[in-house]
Amino acid sequence: MKATIQHNNTTFTIDFSSPIDISIPLTNTDANPIAWYIDKPVIEPVKMGDWVGKVREGSSTNFNNIFFNPHGHGTHTECLGHITKDFYSINQALKQFFFLAEVVSITPEVQGEDLVITHDQIADALEGKSPEAIVIRTLPNEAIKKSKNYSNTNPPYLEEAAAAYIRECGIKHLLIDLPSVDKEKDEGKLVAHKAFWNVKDVNSLNTDARHDATITEMIYVNDEVTDGSYLLNLQIASFENDASPSKPVLYKL
Repeated sequence: MKATIQHNNTTFTIDFSSPIDISIPLTNTDANPIAWYIDKPVIEPVKMGDWVGKVREGSSTNFNNIFFNPHGHGTHTECLGHITKDFYSINQALKQFFFLAEVVSITPEVQGEDLVITHDQIADALEGKSPEAIVIRTLPNEAIKKSKNYSNTNPPYLEEAAAAYIRECGIKHLLIDLPSVDKEKDEGKLVAHKAFWNVKDVNSLNTDARHDATITEMIYVNDEVTDGSYLLNLQIASFENDASPSKPVLYKL
C-alpha cells in the first residue's frame, strides 16, 4: 500500500507494504539482549493447582505470564519520568506516532577507556538538518547487538554536549542502538538524559523540561538501511510507566 503525505510543504510517497523494523524481539532465551545486571526475561504458562496454561499440557489455550524489565531487556522508549522524582508516564508523553527521522551512522571516538559520541560527530552527521527524530547507528554495526549482555562492558555513550545539541536542533525523539545514552557507571549523573530532556533538577522539575520528547534505546538498524531520511512510526504499549517496550518502524521516503 502506497500513500502520499505532505509535511512542512514537502510531499512524500510512502510504501507502507515495506516496513523496516528496527526493534529487537523479546524472548526468554539466552539470545535476548540484557543490560543493567539482570537475568533474562521469563515467559512461562500460568499454573493454578493441576491446571497449566499450555495446550501441549492439556489446556485449551496458551496462557503465559511474562516477566521482563523494559530498560534492560530490549528495545524500549522512555520519557523524562525515567529520571524525575515525580511520576511521568510514557503513555501520556507520546501522543503522536509518525515523525520524519534521519538515520545516521557514527563511529564513537576513543576517549581514554571510553567510546564516546561527540557533539561534532552529531553535527557533521546531521549536515544542518533538523528532523523530528534521529536514529543513531553506531559502528561497527555488529549483529551481536541483538543478543549481547551489556552488563559491565562500558558500552559507548553520548557526551552531554552531543545530547544538548540534539535538543537545540529541535529533535524530539532520539533513538540509539545502545543500552543507554549515558555512560554505564557514571555515579548516577545521567548528564545526557538530562541534557536531552532539559531536566535541570530531578527533584523539582523546571517548567521548560521536554515532556513530549522521548529516548528509545537498544534498537538495531541493519546494514542494508542506508543513512538518510525516513518516516518513523514509533509504537509503544500503553503502559503507565516511565518506559514501555517499543517497536520503531522506518519507511523509505
